[in-house]
Amino acid sequence: MSKAAVASQGLLTMQSLSTSEPVVSVNWLHANLREPDLKVLDASWYMPDERRNPVQEYQVAHIPGALLFDIDGISDQTTDLPHMLPSKEAFAAAVSALGIENKDYIVVYDGKGIFSAARVWWMFRVFGHEKIWVLDGGLPRWRALGFDVESSVSNDAILKASAASEAIEEVYKGHRVELITFQTKFQPHLVWMMEQVRKNIDEQTYQHVDARSKARFDGVAPEPRKGIRSGHIPGSKCLPFPQVLDDSQMLLSADELKKILDQEELSIDICSCSSTFDWGA
Repeated sequence: MSKAAVASQGLLTMQSLSTSEPVVSVNWLHANLREPDLKVLDASWYMPDERRNPVQEYQVAHIPGALLFDIDGISDQTTDLPHMLPSKEAFAAAVSALGIENKDYIVVYDGKGIFSAARVWWMFRVFGHEKIWVLDGGLPRWRALGFDVESSVSNDAILKASAASEAIEEVYKGHRVELITFQTKFQPHLVWMMEQVRKNIDEQTYQHVDARSKARFDGVAPEPRKGIRSGHIPGSKCLPFPQVLDDSQMLLSADELKKILDQEELSIDICSCSSTFDWGA
């Protein structure tokens, strides 16, 4: 999407938004914030070494009406690996606990610009919900343009986030969860399993791009999360995600992105952000 297109997006209604575009502008969100079928999610998440607490930051300042999406809580409870993709039943239960329905349009943002929000965008797409966009530039861009933020006057969003985590736990315990308002439709082509990755290591049919820093990719910088090995999946190539963002942490235009990919001789078939691989797009 060009910067001109992003700038003019504020004139678009929800119904006219294209699901092929991954982002919406803060101007668009500000203009449509009170639409009844629009849900805004704060999906902020930080590496352990950043020592930032997304729940505390949400309570201090968030986009008005935003719900809190806990990436660690809404995850597979059967593995020790961090925030793996939950089952479709668990995701449906958690999202329903947040009050989200299939008819809803969703905008997801984070506290860094574009970082963890993209993960949640992908999760919803995996489970068949296409009416979701990442807020371009995230909360920093929202605040830079002088738009209002609110603090937690009540604990409603915190309680809903807790309810979502509890719903997932109940599903993994084999218990039935009532009041499911969100129906999933799993999209297997958006996820690669370990067996597929291993096969591709041998056959090199698809290009695997690692979006972490070059130092982490090369294994010369320690992984910030305990229990995660350094280095990269054999045959993968490195394109650190900050390279696809501008100085305002907004997504580069399609032409700028194509130029970077051409320069790096990349065609992204699968993408990961960890040496422990569970997802791609």
